[in-house]
Amino acid sequence: MDSFDNLSASEKAEGSELQKMIAIEQQKAQFQAQVHTFTDVCWDKCVDSPGAKLDYRTETCLVNCVERFIDTTLSITNRFTQMVQKGAH
Repeated sequence: MDSFDNLSASEKAEGSELQKMIAIEQQKAQFQAQVHTFTDVCWDKCVDSPGAKLDYRTETCLVNCVERFIDTTLSITNRFTQMVQKGAH
């Protein structure tokens, strides 16, 4: 018998709510990590020497870099999801 079975309904609900909050915080942390990765990769690729403001070429490079990074991440995530769904069926 699992110790979870011995909990009251309110304790189970609190545990479930805590799990949801933890999952949300993990998603936030993953998002922040992704933003830092975008920043590092695209900064190294696009910025030769920082100045008072970005020139058009640097700004365009940064925008394109982040967009391609997002596209690639979404593509990999979607492919992984498809593989998991195929394995579940």
